[in-house]
Amino acid sequence: MADDWRNGGFGLYVHWPFCEAKCPYCDFNSHVSKSIDQKQWLNSYLSELPRSASETPDRVLNTIFFGGGTPSLMAPETVSAIIDEARALWRPANDMEITLEANPSSVEAGRFAAYRDAGVNRVSMGVQALNDDDLRRLGRIHTVAEARAAFDIARACFERVSFDLIYARQHQTLDDWRAELTEALSMAVDHLSLYQLTIEDGTAFGDRYAVGKLRGLPEDDSAADMYLATQEICEAHGLPAYEVSNHARPGAESQHNLIYWRYGDYVGIGPGAHGRITLDGRKYATETHLSPAKWLTAVENGLGESGRFELNHKEQASEYLMMCLRLTEGLYIDRYERLSGDVLPEGKLDTLIDSGMIALDGDRLRTTANGRAVLNAVIRELLE
Repeated sequence: MADDWRNGGFGLYVHWPFCEAKCPYCDFNSHVSKSIDQKQWLNSYLSELPRSASETPDRVLNTIFFGGGTPSLMAPETVSAIIDEARALWRPANDMEITLEANPSSVEAGRFAAYRDAGVNRVSMGVQALNDDDLRRLGRIHTVAEARAAFDIARACFERVSFDLIYARQHQTLDDWRAELTEALSMAVDHLSLYQLTIEDGTAFGDRYAVGKLRGLPEDDSAADMYLATQEICEAHGLPAYEVSNHARPGAESQHNLIYWRYGDYVGIGPGAHGRITLDGRKYATETHLSPAKWLTAVENGLGESGRFELNHKEQASEYLMMCLRLTEGLYIDRYERLSGDVLPEGKLDTLIDSGMIALDGDRLRTTANGRAVLNAVIRELLE
């Protein structure tokens, strides 16, 4: 049990909490600020890294992921210093993946070249739509032309470039989405993240939806058809799904996100960052303050974490199942049983297999294409 995390690997997540504008659908921990003291933020990140590394010595660091927020608003010098410090504190993998998220409106050729020189080798861009009207509805501050120009800059600087799109948008039809996805695939390098629009409580879209003012959302059946079309079209273009919302050419999968989905260990620093770390054979969930100001103050006082909670065997097994069944490769049954100290419910397995929702491939349990379309229901059935 002490080494279970090795099945997933070890990564570092760095959360940058600032954006140029808050999108109405976004429930991430992001904030708009008129001024940002880059030096203060760098000092805070550099203060947290040694504390985390002292608990996880002799680990090989497989990945670093700069998420947000909009990390492409970080000064390249800040990114460079964080990467250098992480490389010095942990043993870097020979093929370490270092990803930075970017929004098209914040992409500049000189800045991106500086990120590359700092060690970033993969960029994930938040394009979200290839239609200017829909970009405005989504609250995005870039145009399609700007997104294409930013993508060209990224592709010139990095071998690995991914971008995100949102579907099941207001007034979007299945034919609209098919055409847009085909256009996106003509641009894609090796990876696409394709998310169905979800209306979250506490967002501007959530408030509008609650009072009946968010019109034109597709019906559930139409959204499901868009999901199925996504799988079909991406598969035909050589970017099959390796996770419910993520598609890649074989070998181009996001190694950092695979650490999450394979239930590895990862350190999370920055406001609102979560982590999972195994210490002395016990697995812990870590949390940090959501408020940027509160997090900075906490770091100044010596501890950026706001909480740390030990996960019992049942909780670990449940998290492993929930994360790994998102993957087309599925989960290892013996690993689940080692974590949980129990077996999966045979009767429920038989029912889900008979209904075509899951399949057994030797020692692996995986969801089928039909099962991934209703993944939450499958997971709920197995965990209840």
